[in-house]
Amino acid sequence: MIEIGRGSVNKMSARLEASRVEYAFRLGDSQIPVNPLIGKTVRLEFLGAIHCSHCGKRTKTSYSQGYCYPCMLKLAQCDLCIMSPERCHHEHGTCRDPAWGEQFCMTEHVVYLANSSGVKVGITRATQLPTRWLDQGASQALPIVRCATRQQSGFVEDLFRSQVADRTNWRALLKGDAPAVDLAAIRQQLFESCAEGLVALQMRFGLQAIQVMNDVEPIEIRYPVEAYPTKIVSFNLDKNPVAEGTLLGVKGQYLIFDTGVINIRKYTAYQLAVHQ
Repeated sequence: MIEIGRGSVNKMSARLEASRVEYAFRLGDSQIPVNPLIGKTVRLEFLGAIHCSHCGKRTKTSYSQGYCYPCMLKLAQCDLCIMSPERCHHEHGTCRDPAWGEQFCMTEHVVYLANSSGVKVGITRATQLPTRWLDQGASQALPIVRCATRQQSGFVEDLFRSQVADRTNWRALLKGDAPAVDLAAIRQQLFESCAEGLVALQMRFGLQAIQVMNDVEPIEIRYPVEAYPTKIVSFNLDKNPVAEGTLLGVKGQYLIFDTGVINIRKYTAYQLAVHQ
């Protein structure tokens, strides 16, 4: 086999072209298109080193998807409020990095519905659409509320997840596309059932801070998958440094081989070599 790239891996880049997703490996400063590799034998080899995505220090274990332990403890992007945005403490002056918080949290966010392994609610920065949906393997998606900050979107998400799940079943995701649903109808049901809570949030933060989006249409997304596995087997590069097989497709951040599946994002900051 021929080595076609090596370096510190990051999550695959993904872009939407005419409803179909185009992927590329990101290895250091280089990118390698993935879609042309589908149907071919591909080998990923872990080269035995992990370097922190922030400081570059070598680490035995990757924390929070790509960081060494000290950086995981001190960086704002690794704080508890990233997973629970409603617990944001920026306004209390205790943010680990206020400048980072201003740039990434105190900015416009969107609450959305997505259909990946089933309907779920989620949040993301407005600038991250549709990338967030592609990373999650959603086959349908719809933004439903626009918020002025990440914390506010967290409160709205918390309100909606009393009615809709906020998790993706990755095993179901890799067995095929979820049955199509009417996301616009689900949006309306959420607005009606959570009307009291939405009004309360608008009274707390202001009408301009929490804006419902009634006039947006859902989008459809197709992934480059030739066949889905009948049985889900995951590669683990920490136990076996080689993942190899015929590449059947890509969905979310998963490579689907005839021999197993691998979540590339899980191995952020690992030094990998890709062979064809």
